[in-house]
Amino acid sequence: MKNWVVFSLISMFFAGLTSVIAKMGLKNVSSDTGLAVRTVVVFIIVWLNVFIFQSVKDFKNLTKQDILFLAISGLTTSLSWIFYYKAIKIGNVSQVALIDKGSIIITLLLSFIVLNETFTWKIGLGASFIITGLLILTFNK
Repeated sequence: MKNWVVFSLISMFFAGLTSVIAKMGLKNVSSDTGLAVRTVVVFIIVWLNVFIFQSVKDFKNLTKQDILFLAISGLTTSLSWIFYYKAIKIGNVSQVALIDKGSIIITLLLSFIVLNETFTWKIGLGASFIITGLLILTFNK
C-alpha cells in the first residue's frame, strides 16, 4: 500500500475520533472555549512534530508566496473550525460531520480548476454519491 494511502487512512481514523471526543468536551463550555483549548493542543503537537522530525530546516525554503498560501490556508482552517465547533455544540455530530465532509466536493472542484488534477469516472461517481448523501441529509425533514 502506498504511503499516502496509509497516511490518509490514519487521518480518517483520527478525524472520526475528533468530532465525537470534541462533542463530549463541549458539554459545559461554549464552542469557542472548546476550540481554543483544542487549538492550543494542536499548536503544541504540530511544533513537537516539526522538531522531532527535524523539519525546522525547511523554514529556509519558504518563499513569500508559500507563506501567503499557507497563511490563507490557516485563515480558512480557522473559519472552518469555528463554524464546525458551533455546529457540533448545538447539533448532532453524526449529521454535522457528514455535511462538513461535503467540503470534499469543493476540494475536488478546486483541485481540477486550480491545480489541474485529472478528473476520472471513479472520482465523478464518488462525488455524485457524496452530493446525493448531502442532499438527503440537508433537506430531509
